[in-house]
Amino acid sequence: MASLNDIRSTYLDFFKRNDHRVVESSSLVPRNDPTLMFANSGMVQFKNLFTGVETRDYKRATTAQKCVRAGGKHNDLDNVGYTARHHTFFEMLGNFSFGDYFKEQAITFAWELLTKDFGLAKDKLLVTVYHTDDEAAGMWKRIAGLPEDRIIRIASDDNFWRMGPTGPCGPCTEIFYDHGDSIWGGPPGSADEDGDRFIEIWNNVFMQNEQFADGSMRPLEMQSIDTGMGLERIGALLQGKHDNYDTDLMRSLIEASAHATSQDPDGPGKTSHRVIADHLRSTSFLIADGVMPSNEGRGYVLRRIMRRAMRHAHMLGAQDPVMWKLVPALVRQMGAAYPELTRAQPLIEETLKLEETRFKQTLDRGLRLLDDELARLPEGGDLPGAAAFKLYDTFGFPLDLTQDALREKGRAVDVEGFDAAMAEQKAKARAAWSGIGEAKDAKIWFELAEERGTTEFLGYDTEVAEGVVLALVRDGAEIASAETGEAVQVVVNQSPFYAESGGQVGDTGVIRTATGVVEVTDTKKVAGVFLHIGRVTEGKIAKDQAAKLEVEHSRRSQIQANHSATHLLHEALRRALGDHVAQKGSLNAPDRLRFDFSHSHALTAAEQAQVEAEVNAYIRQNAPVDTRIMTPDDARAIGAQALFGEKYGEEVRVVSMGWLDGSGKGADQRTYSLELCGGTHVTRTGDIGALVLLGDSASSAGVRRIEALTGQAALDHLRAQDQRLAEIASSLKAPVTEVVERVRLLAEDRRKLENEVATLRRELAMGGSGQATEAKEINGVKLVAQVLKGVSGKDLPAMIDEIKGRIGSGAVVLIADTGAKPAVAAGVTADLTGQISAVTLVKAAAEALGGKGGGGRPDMAQAGGADIALADAALAAVEAAMKG
Repeated sequence: MASLNDIRSTYLDFFKRNDHRVVESSSLVPRNDPTLMFANSGMVQFKNLFTGVETRDYKRATTAQKCVRAGGKHNDLDNVGYTARHHTFFEMLGNFSFGDYFKEQAITFAWELLTKDFGLAKDKLLVTVYHTDDEAAGMWKRIAGLPEDRIIRIASDDNFWRMGPTGPCGPCTEIFYDHGDSIWGGPPGSADEDGDRFIEIWNNVFMQNEQFADGSMRPLEMQSIDTGMGLERIGALLQGKHDNYDTDLMRSLIEASAHATSQDPDGPGKTSHRVIADHLRSTSFLIADGVMPSNEGRGYVLRRIMRRAMRHAHMLGAQDPVMWKLVPALVRQMGAAYPELTRAQPLIEETLKLEETRFKQTLDRGLRLLDDELARLPEGGDLPGAAAFKLYDTFGFPLDLTQDALREKGRAVDVEGFDAAMAEQKAKARAAWSGIGEAKDAKIWFELAEERGTTEFLGYDTEVAEGVVLALVRDGAEIASAETGEAVQVVVNQSPFYAESGGQVGDTGVIRTATGVVEVTDTKKVAGVFLHIGRVTEGKIAKDQAAKLEVEHSRRSQIQANHSATHLLHEALRRALGDHVAQKGSLNAPDRLRFDFSHSHALTAAEQAQVEAEVNAYIRQNAPVDTRIMTPDDARAIGAQALFGEKYGEEVRVVSMGWLDGSGKGADQRTYSLELCGGTHVTRTGDIGALVLLGDSASSAGVRRIEALTGQAALDHLRAQDQRLAEIASSLKAPVTEVVERVRLLAEDRRKLENEVATLRRELAMGGSGQATEAKEINGVKLVAQVLKGVSGKDLPAMIDEIKGRIGSGAVVLIADTGAKPAVAAGVTADLTGQISAVTLVKAAAEALGGKGGGGRPDMAQAGGADIALADAALAAVEAAMKG
């Protein structure tokens, strides 16, 4: 029996032999179709090729596309587990032609693959065509030899595909398999078509027309093919099963669930095992593609799927988290075909374990509340909407989870009452927000968030995405459109632009619509709404337009390098200076990083060198930068560092980088840096390039600030330093290696010369003989008082000490005629300080010179004056002070 993995390979190999490029599955998060919550068919990643907006180096492609239908208009969640063929996750096999082959070749490929490579009996196959597509009907007769009664013409949209109200469209032909008259059901188009006898296995779309707003159509210049065949359906057929859940892949996951819960896979809990097996796939693949559980957008849909599976595990009697234990079984089955599953396995397991642990804490209480509410109702009565909302608001039960639980009891929910309770809560929240004043125009952003939803951030794993313009805002008010030259704030439903937060600056880039371009100069966030701040540079943009958003790649890369380097820097500082080091603020800009941290004194040169060397060692390690989702308490429990001033919700991203032992292997591997952080980062530490510290300065009391450069900026800085060093070496006429010693010798020579010059200047100032002017005697005390030229104020204390030594006992007052403001100093020998103070003498001289103040010790004091012309008066004032 061929496994689903074999069937997938057979399909792809068939089209590869027929000149098709095997293209990897795209992410479940569409980057080129903002109208979709998740990729739900194989053609999603090729949408722009069909419309001609994009071209690639191939015109034929084949894929095995991972798909999810659990949100928006494509939502199979409620049926999963109860039917044979509904899934939240499935694989769509497809072959595509972009203006290459058309109907005849597509039909030929399908018939050959099904009847030869897959070996299906020709007499078991029948097809449908659009009722006016005589061309396709004729080809089925000629190529496959199908009789008229096995070519069914369908007049409805079941056999006519449209990309939207306008755009490419065309008829379809669907291929069905007849399971025989032992199973109830009629052929497509009949009254009994909903039965299980005739099962659709393949759909071929002939994209041949373009539809316009007035309802008219005309042939496309580039006619194309878009096909889709569900792997689970064709797998069940080829394995002789009538139920997708009986295929080898799904059966292995069901048995893993049964083993983990110690329950019979085919017993009373059969439906629960099927739910768990299906939801394990969708949750794991969504997490691998960057979706994390949250209370909004795609994250909310993921949480709904996870919690539905977890409730079924609870129903099977599981007392501990189960889902995370099943991930290895899934990776064994699908990891080879989808390597991203293997790479993300630790993250998937940790996220599932965290979510189930948290949910189990509230599940029992929530279910008791549900039972209590049901006990109050009459037999068969619906659960009041207020009770369902309480389950949602208090215990995190999504409405559909409550509906699922009631379905097993034959009950329903008063959905209108639930909606009314939800609306009442939103009204209260709106009223509370009005008084917060977080931003001058906060009200409009809250209203936008409430009415149109918050912005979903896609930028952790992409810099280009498509979105829908939900609003245009100027001066705190909505506008319908904006034209060239006008400033505007653009709000979209999803964005790859990072909004300023946690020290990381907002992204810049461009937003393009069919009619205009906005240059985004900054991105901010209020009430969960991203504000793309910019100016229309081309044409005109309007609300409700589809838009392509492109982050400025080089700038984002530089910001990410600085942000990741900040994490390494934080840890290096803690290890060099002590555990008291904590982040007190940061800036991660494209041109530099700034990091404020708690520390009481400046870093020594050795400490700076140690920190810089350690960070660069971990950069060279080129370790992967990993992200996990945890509760803040759990994150702190494992040692994750929190960001200063950051507000954390129920779950946080924990970013880890670097290996302490440098190997990156083994169960005992320990992480170097572990921090709570919602920003974007490099993929590996080596992407940072290098780090250069620019210096350490005081930021505030007890807080130091380091600034640094990374990547090209760091290299440019080092190159500039080398250039300056080379210029110094050239001036000194010395090799670069000898510059330090040569400068040291020059500095030493300079000091010697300065000392010699100072001595000569003092001697010249005192008449060249080195002898002081003859002392006067006032009240029995010797006084030397004179004006000196060619000396500075700093020369005076040494000269006074010299004179004091010569006169033995007495007072000395010297005034320096500097050519500008004079300086004055006074000295008194130690034996006289009890009766004469140098401070008294210098103050007297300073006041006479037009200065103020003066101070020092009784034996030595200094002051400044204003006018050297008053020098004689100053000397007289000194004598007067001596006389008392």
